[in-house]
Amino acid sequence: MQVKVTWCMLIFISWMTTAPFAGAGESIEAGSKAPSFSLKDVDGHEYSLTDFSKKKFVVLMFIATQCPVSNAYNTRMVKLYDDYASREVAIVGINSNRQEAIDEIKDHSKSNGFKFTVLKDPGNVMADAYGAQVTPEIYVIDPAGIVRYHGRIDNDRNIEEADTHDLRAALDALLSGNEPSRAETKAFGCTIKRVKKES
Repeated sequence: MQVKVTWCMLIFISWMTTAPFAGAGESIEAGSKAPSFSLKDVDGHEYSLTDFSKKKFVVLMFIATQCPVSNAYNTRMVKLYDDYASREVAIVGINSNRQEAIDEIKDHSKSNGFKFTVLKDPGNVMADAYGAQVTPEIYVIDPAGIVRYHGRIDNDRNIEEADTHDLRAALDALLSGNEPSRAETKAFGCTIKRVKKES
């Protein structure tokens, strides 16, 4: 039993601490222009950032299929969609992990009841452009293409322990015409598993 627990802990620590490959830059901060993208969803449909320009805000979530931290937020991601889609907020997932194939992403989305679009980021190009480091990591973008919030969903992977709902607070403020009280928070999770690039 002790061996099994230790092995599980090693897997988790590996996910949390593995250093990203070269190519990961500084994260785009709130107030910066959001990089555009052209990525395909799990069904092969192509989307760009401008496809969501009629929405009041776009929530880009860098997520994963295998990361235990990202998976701890699956039900909260579904609830975010349920609560904000009707308020003209687009919820969009982006998977940049090199080892997570499109079929796996499609099955993961279906099994977790994701109603939002999930895009595959081949070669982690957009993760590099945004400087996203972990899953989950969030960017809220306005119709002018400006990042208005960057960071975490809330302050604890355990839903019962989370008591600071940063993303919801930011969205509620923005939808009311106000600035978020905290436009930058510290995202936490598993490092995005990037492809190795030539130096």
